[in-house]
Amino acid sequence: MNTEQQQKASQAEEVNEREGQATYEANAPEPPDASNQAAEAGDEQAQAAETSAQEGAVKQELEQLKMQAEENQQRYLRAQADFDNFRRRTIKEKEDFAKYASLKLIEQLLPVVDNFERALAASKDNKDHEALSKGVDMIFRQLDQVLAGEGLQAMSTVGTPFNPEFHQAIMQVESEEYEEGIVVEEVQKGYMLKDKVLRPAMVKVSS
Repeated sequence: MNTEQQQKASQAEEVNEREGQATYEANAPEPPDASNQAAEAGDEQAQAAETSAQEGAVKQELEQLKMQAEENQQRYLRAQADFDNFRRRTIKEKEDFAKYASLKLIEQLLPVVDNFERALAASKDNKDHEALSKGVDMIFRQLDQVLAGEGLQAMSTVGTPFNPEFHQAIMQVESEEYEEGIVVEEVQKGYMLKDKVLRPAMVKVSS
């Protein structure tokens, strides 16, 4: 190879090297832009701030829910205490009512008892049986008025059809006055307390 050929070969190598360098530089990644880096950093900060704000909101909401739960617990305890007091008061009122249910009736019967005592005391010093009989009759009517005021009423049975809900038959007798199944005689009075049978009447029924 002569000198001219060597020079051409050397020039070709230089051209190849320059082309290769140009290709490498063209394919090499561009250096990061400072503005892009700042934008990415700003986005990260915004996301962090948003996350922090969300966490703060969640924490605040949890605190509010905790306070509400405590308030509801206190309300429940107060309501339970009120209910227990009401229940105890109601039980005591029921016990007192059952214990003193006859208080009003006893108060009304006391004057009758007083009159009986007066009549008995007078009968020891006074032998006037007619006056005593009148006094006892007055006391009986006084007692009858007290009981009637409480809803007690004597049954009217003679001449009515026999009814097992109101009458207790102790005997069947023949009767020319009444047809079969009619109460002809009352052996013991029956009483109604308002609309309830207090004691059925003991009767004789025609056969």
